[in-house]
Amino acid sequence: MTYPLFSDHRLVQTAVVGDAHSDHPVILPMDAAELDAWRKRHPHYTYWCGYELGGCGGKLSDRLYHDKVCHFAHQPGGPTCGRAATGESSADHLFIKRGLRNLLGKHKQRGTVKTRDLGSGPGGAVDLHLPAARCRLRFQLSRLDYRGWRAANLALADDVDEVDWLFGTDDPLTKELLARHGYSLRFRLETVGGERHVHIARQHREEPTVQWSPLEDCHITSTGLLTPPAEPVHTSPPRPKPFAFPIAGSVVFVLDPDAPVPDDSPFTTEGRRLVMADVKPVDSPIVRAVLSLPDDTELPPAEHVYRAPDHARVLVHEGSGGWAVHLDRFLRLNAMEAARTGLATAPTEPRDSQPPSPSQASVPAQPVRTMPARTRPKAEKSQPGTREAKAAPFKPAETKPAAAANRSQVRKKPVKLSRGQAIVRVRDILRAAAPQGRVVDWLSLVTQLGAGAPLAGMSEHDRIAFLAEVDSPLWESKPVLSALLCENGGLLPCLPAVLAKLGVRGADGLSASSPALREWVARERERATAVYTKPPRAVPPRVELPVARPASTLTKKQQKEVAALRRRLQTRPEQPKPLMSSPEERRMVRQALERLEEMIPRLTPGASVSKSARMATKRARLWLQYAMPGASIPREPTKKESQALATGYSRVLATLVEAEAAAAAVQPDPLEEIKRLLVAVASRGRTLTSAELEATRAVHSRRQPDLLMELDRRATDDAPLLSSLVTDHTGAPLPYFRNILQAAGYEAPRTDEALTLVWRREQERAHAAHAVPPRPLPERLVPKAGAAAQSTP
Repeated sequence: MTYPLFSDHRLVQTAVVGDAHSDHPVILPMDAAELDAWRKRHPHYTYWCGYELGGCGGKLSDRLYHDKVCHFAHQPGGPTCGRAATGESSADHLFIKRGLRNLLGKHKQRGTVKTRDLGSGPGGAVDLHLPAARCRLRFQLSRLDYRGWRAANLALADDVDEVDWLFGTDDPLTKELLARHGYSLRFRLETVGGERHVHIARQHREEPTVQWSPLEDCHITSTGLLTPPAEPVHTSPPRPKPFAFPIAGSVVFVLDPDAPVPDDSPFTTEGRRLVMADVKPVDSPIVRAVLSLPDDTELPPAEHVYRAPDHARVLVHEGSGGWAVHLDRFLRLNAMEAARTGLATAPTEPRDSQPPSPSQASVPAQPVRTMPARTRPKAEKSQPGTREAKAAPFKPAETKPAAAANRSQVRKKPVKLSRGQAIVRVRDILRAAAPQGRVVDWLSLVTQLGAGAPLAGMSEHDRIAFLAEVDSPLWESKPVLSALLCENGGLLPCLPAVLAKLGVRGADGLSASSPALREWVARERERATAVYTKPPRAVPPRVELPVARPASTLTKKQQKEVAALRRRLQTRPEQPKPLMSSPEERRMVRQALERLEEMIPRLTPGASVSKSARMATKRARLWLQYAMPGASIPREPTKKESQALATGYSRVLATLVEAEAAAAAVQPDPLEEIKRLLVAVASRGRTLTSAELEATRAVHSRRQPDLLMELDRRATDDAPLLSSLVTDHTGAPLPYFRNILQAAGYEAPRTDEALTLVWRREQERAHAAHAVPPRPLPERLVPKAGAAAQSTP
């Protein structure tokens, strides 16, 4: 038999058998025939809203219905219940606990099973501790993020060797553990009659299909939990490999092979060799780091500077392992480039010696060709100084006076770059800046390329042609790098001309200060970041610039048609007049409209009261639209607009007031709802966050402070302040708790330390007042306002 879905969240489907402290769960059958058979099989069962379910401890009765779902109901006269979850899954932690206990007894193994309250109720998790196997299994039922998992994993592993986690949901955390260990453990529960049966499975990264096994078919041995094929659920994860992150831009370094590498380095990997080096990433200071190189690479001479052109990565080992740089190939820099890095070795010749000639310094960097040591020719091994000899400074054959005369000229002579080389260099600079979201100033770009580059002294016309070549050809999938340039804090003045030369529609005629161009540039910079980030991200579409449409010239025939159209418009009926209303009338309607709109979210969707309220708000908004001074009235109003224009102020306000009264009659007092919820929280000795309170139907985020102040203002003098049970997201007092104290008529402490003491004492009083059974209340730490002044003579 199929039943419709009901929106009554008070229906209770789970309970415990025996008493309020029992952990024997049961699900009430929904079908009338099944419930009748259930009663005959268990005539002596008594049902309770148990504390292990987060309930109130009251007695429940089973209700049999033939026209709707059967369910449990609280017996009259019991305590106020604030139980949040009442569906089938609300007792899953107890079914898992009972299944694990039965499995321990079946296989005669020693272990303990406990449920955990992780802040959202007693069913947050279930732990199985197997001392013989020195392992612990955690069945995680509540939501958990990575930081929470990491802290919990450290706490659980305090007295065991390994902790295995089983998750009931597939979320980012399970995907993270699957990527780390190559597998993840899962569990699920299925309803059969009045039971929930537990199934477990192991999900492998290489196998998308998951094979589920009933928990009762598993085995518990001294080595842990085994599934039916005798596969151990407890498996020590492999030693995690270092995590690799790509480095944006190039990396230069100089080796220090004499420096020792730690023997226990976590970056030791088969097929790689480690060496110490001084490393300088782009736009960063020099740092001492470990380099990971292929083990068949013979170390190059240590007196030269090298650059990793691509695929350089940072290796990070979780914990205290530090970091390293992973390289597969590198290039040796020439003397001029090495000097710019700050890593080059200082020259040892006298001060009046001749530096390398510019022709030699401008030789492009060549790759260091490395061979495995076992295959290198013997002749090359026997001449270790050959490469050093080639790299020695070139000394021209001229006399000392001539060298002294030409020294300053040689040193000041800039490195010449051709136009093509400058274009490639500019592209590299802008592509390196794009992943970091940086913009490059034009003067900084000229300085980086040097005085010998064609950018120095470039005219506006030449600059436009140069930048157009940098970004040519224009593709939809390729960002315009010129958008990353700026000058004097703003866009390049020539940027519109550059875009027009590239063929960007709408760029011709724009200025650098145009809002449309600024929006276009902002999107293009986002596109550049997405394209050149490693790995690349999804590239947003390019913004279209507005295209100015030229004025069209009408023919004589078209002019006659336009004139005829104007005459027809002039003969139409007179435009309706705007509504006449005073500012006071509009204020009254607006206030009534706001009150009704606040009540609509708490009404049952689809009910007649909800429909009437929504219709009243629509009519009131339409009336306000045409009642405003200077409102634009349509020449041909629609039916609804005609009704609004014909409706008077009195009728609109009366409709809103009637709908507000009807809505108030069918919804409970929000203060009473909040009070019942906080009393239930206090009875369990817990607190709840402001976000959890906002999620209830009675509270909206903008009204929460007012409601809590009103709640404690109505409390008697000896009653605890229930607002103390509400915390912020860190578990600290609400930022307006001092205002709540003042609203309730108490002296507010001046210091935060004293306020925290008062707040904690009020929590203790609330827990004691609503405990089952109640406990004596501790003394209140804060007096009534004015009490201290009255007691002073």
